[in-house]
Amino acid sequence: MRAGFIAIVGAPNVGKSTFLNEVLGFKLAITSDKPQTTRHRLLGVYNEPGLQAIFLDTPGLHQARRALNQRMVDTALAALQDVDAVLFMVEASHKGMTQGEEVARILEGTDKPAVLALNKIDLLPDKAALLPYLDKVASWASWTAYVPISALTGDGATLVLKELKALLPESNPLFPEDVITDLSERFLVSELIREKVFRLTGQEVPYSSAVTIDQFLEPGDESRPIAISATIHVERDSQKGIIIGKRGAMIKRIGTEARQDMETLLGHPVFLELFVRVEPKWSRSQKGLTKLGY
Repeated sequence: MRAGFIAIVGAPNVGKSTFLNEVLGFKLAITSDKPQTTRHRLLGVYNEPGLQAIFLDTPGLHQARRALNQRMVDTALAALQDVDAVLFMVEASHKGMTQGEEVARILEGTDKPAVLALNKIDLLPDKAALLPYLDKVASWASWTAYVPISALTGDGATLVLKELKALLPESNPLFPEDVITDLSERFLVSELIREKVFRLTGQEVPYSSAVTIDQFLEPGDESRPIAISATIHVERDSQKGIIIGKRGAMIKRIGTEARQDMETLLGHPVFLELFVRVEPKWSRSQKGLTKLGY
């Protein structure tokens, strides 16, 4: 039996959260086509006979210009300190190689064994197109293995798990088998709301938004829904207008799609009420970050 902690690291938008969700068979991490969707360290526990892999999904490593971004980078780097192994994800593209090489330099300062996963191979025209990328990533460092994968389809995930298992210590399970994460339901539902903001709005709005849960009431009567109220925080009045939308259309859509995912997650009907509040420059100050849970 082997068990241990594995940090999933890489540049923004390389598929770290998609991989974690695919392996767990459960939507733990929110995803979108926008970079920097993940802001917190997310713990997900994978079990199979002879293996318990405890994954730490981390924010993408990037050049931080705001206090929020610096907090995200610090979170990712902190996850490297206490893990047994690293899964370094790189996108198989020209842009991915540039970003990946920068992150590889950061990883040089760690002494953790690392498996490199070359992701998004499903977007390549053929297998021959993969070879230059494999040659490139092999030149960055002495990886214990490098594996072509598609986090979206699950292709290569089994081989990644096999390579990571070899890096983990012999150990009894560190979590009970029925535990998937250490995250609270309140946190998970707040993330589902934020995911809809990321997916349904554009420009600077997703990066200036945060979500807090004001109320999470489980009914004493099973026939009644879970009552959840939440606030979407933005930095400017114009962003508030975008979130609300014309005649409230956007906030209604955000609420409807988030509620549907919440009901799947919680296995129970949900009544969701959303509010929007302006918190000027919250993402640029330590006080604002602390207030909104970062």
